Amino acid sequence: MARKFIYFVAVLIVLTIAGAFAYRIWGKELLALATVPTAQFETLPAQRAEAYRDARMWLARPDKPGNPALWTPAGYKVGAAPKAAVFFIHPTSFLARTHWNAPLDDPEANARAELFLRAQASAFNEVGAIWAPRYRQAAFGAFLTTDGNAAKALDLAYRDVAAAFDAFVAQAGDRPIILAGHSQGALHLIRLLREKVAGTPLAKRVVAAYVVGWPVSRTVDLPALGLAECKTADQAGCLLSWQSFAEPAEPSLVIDAYDASNGVDGKPRRGTPMVCTNPLTGTPDAAAPASANLGTLFPTKDLASATIEPKRVSARCDARGLLLIGEPPEVGSYVLPGNNYHVYDYSLFWANVRADAARRLAAFGRK
Repeated sequence: MARKFIYFVAVLIVLTIAGAFAYRIWGKELLALATVPTAQFETLPAQRAEAYRDARMWLARPDKPGNPALWTPAGYKVGAAPKAAVFFIHPTSFLARTHWNAPLDDPEANARAELFLRAQASAFNEVGAIWAPRYRQAAFGAFLTTDGNAAKALDLAYRDVAAAFDAFVAQAGDRPIILAGHSQGALHLIRLLREKVAGTPLAKRVVAAYVVGWPVSRTVDLPALGLAECKTADQAGCLLSWQSFAEPAEPSLVIDAYDASNGVDGKPRRGTPMVCTNPLTGTPDAAAPASANLGTLFPTKDLASATIEPKRVSARCDARGLLLIGEPPEVGSYVLPGNNYHVYDYSLFWANVRADAARRLAAFGRK
């Protein structure tokens, strides 16, 4: 089984079947054809928080042997006494069409999820003990269809995440909390903030929420999430979000989906500004040269690990709320149509995310 940091194998399937030219013309349609589930939706019972007392329900937990979130590149070490508790929701790793939701024991989906923890959640292992649950994630194809089963699949996935979060809160004690997710994980994190954090005493314990790889509207999402947008690099109790594109960027798929959706408050997102945090500066709507990048992860040829190199990737937020990274960097072949570096949202800025979390935790302690 391939040990890869990235998961868009479906893109390669489409390229093999249809050829690059056809993919450029009918990419979304072909990808949907290859990935949207053909099975009937299965109505499954909800997980309870008690289920997450079992270590087998977690991909990462402080007491779990072989914790993939403890990976670090050469030159970095796991924190000896992490002060925070980190709840990390991994992105989509289930690519099959056989179910709308991944079985918890699917070996390929779990292996890919562990690789995401190495490339993404590992950025937080200096400052926090990391919990990352297994959950019955919605299949990749659920994001490429308007079929009503897709919404059902996402709701089932979220209910698992919510149960895991309740167990996490019980297990983490009274430590400061960092919340983080990517892609599907970030989508579930938005709902988690609204339903489990906003307006509760728990909100006062949140150091920061990293809602990465999913758009957040400043006007129809953020006010309902219980956290302010991070405005300064040393601010605590706030939210960060970005979506990475190389230039020239063609983000129509993201923009069109955003404009067609409603926000957390039920109002249309169309025309509303997106949160764009520059991970190189920790501030919104900012620009920074590559010299400000403390380290990007570059996968090895066999995709089994990664090295880290500083000063290779710049970043600037544009007027649309997208994070532009300049000329396409050679970090791997899993770039999505439109120069979309979605798969690499964390790894492009791994060392800066690590420093950002430490800085905000220190600010939280001072507060």
